[in-house]
Amino acid sequence: MYVVVIGAGEVGTSIAASLASDHEVVVVDVDPDRAEQLKYELDVLTIAGDGTSSDIQSAAEVGRADMLIACTDDDQTNLVACGAAKTLGEPFTIARVKSTEFLRTWQGSEGAFGVDFMVCTDLLTAENIVRVIGLPAAIDVDPFAGGLVQMAEFEIGEGSPVAGQTVSEADRFESLTFVGLFRDGEMTIPRGDTDIVVGDRAVVIGSPESVQSFATDVAPATTPDRADEIVVVGGSEIGYQTARLLEERDFTPRLIERDADRARWLAENLPNSVVMEHDPTDTEFLSREHVDEADIVVTALGSDEKNLLISVLAKRLGVDRVIAVVDSPDYVTVFEEIGIDIAINPRTVTAEEITRFTYESVAENIAVLENDQAEVLELELTEGCGLTGRPISEIVAESEARFVIGAITRDHRLVTPRGDTVLQAGDHVILLVESESVGEIASMA
Repeated sequence: MYVVVIGAGEVGTSIAASLASDHEVVVVDVDPDRAEQLKYELDVLTIAGDGTSSDIQSAAEVGRADMLIACTDDDQTNLVACGAAKTLGEPFTIARVKSTEFLRTWQGSEGAFGVDFMVCTDLLTAENIVRVIGLPAAIDVDPFAGGLVQMAEFEIGEGSPVAGQTVSEADRFESLTFVGLFRDGEMTIPRGDTDIVVGDRAVVIGSPESVQSFATDVAPATTPDRADEIVVVGGSEIGYQTARLLEERDFTPRLIERDADRARWLAENLPNSVVMEHDPTDTEFLSREHVDEADIVVTALGSDEKNLLISVLAKRLGVDRVIAVVDSPDYVTVFEEIGIDIAINPRTVTAEEITRFTYESVAENIAVLENDQAEVLELELTEGCGLTGRPISEIVAESEARFVIGAITRDHRLVTPRGDTVLQAGDHVILLVESESVGEIASMA
């Protein structure tokens, strides 16, 4: 597939890196230094220039492209780039936008703006936040197989009952599989005798019930049924969408917004939320409103520095769990190192969603883990493919790829994989695979 990526920022770079090994990728960026740097980092063709220009798009051979992905930080640029591409050829166009207004317009008029698929950063981020809220103790959650299967990533903290146990000791659930451990930035495929230590990030795949139970095992003080007192700090679009989605799940969140006009608008549009107009950095106000008693605080202000300040204040007040929106990817590590429970970067979320969509021809669903070290794929097996008719132990032994099958759904029922399980045509297989081996595994399906 010939793919043109407009924008070489965090999102564009991540997408190009994911696609470069299996596709012909051209990256266009207005910054010539960035374009030159990326050419050597990823071994892709780069072009310096305005991605909305017909001349630049012609130089990138958009006319023969199978797909164009416009993912700069500017909504209008991305929409214009997609529209211009349609005048040169028939590429499938993907546009990244922040504005939900653009999304609603596009959803209401098929093909609006010349966009075939639109990804809304703010809404995606809010959806990610709400999924994590639904599974306390998890730092990442993704559904697979129509909701029959969940993938979740947990950080093993001090005092966790599973710290110091082996994988076989910690795996006490019939329909759950340990598929990966990340330690000091490196991925390990866990075995039964693999030790789990404080600081590890454990990835499990299984039924939602088993994953919920495991979450309670990992952090028994933060059980799912206690996450009912939620405070959202900041009435940004992400803050608003988070509160709206929480309302849809029968939560009654409290939302703090400093601007009077914005607070009034939020109160009118969030009937089941309590909107408070006040400065969220006022510690007396936070104490008076019992924010310290919240199960979860979400910081969604428009500045990383302000989100960091509020996150630290919330932790000092004794809030159980703090989820922070972090716009700059460089700040994510800072938030995590000072003890903020979860830092969600909208750019990373967006890149994962676009990458997931580009893989739809080979995978039903995909989740990207730990800076693209590994991916969780959902594959539907076809008759006569390389994975059917053989037990899993034989497939693993013969393959050079590093992967673990975490779950199988067959006839809309969950099958827990074992070494002697024989895969069949029509099975949906959810597995964790090292990113470098994704193409090899997908080709076997």
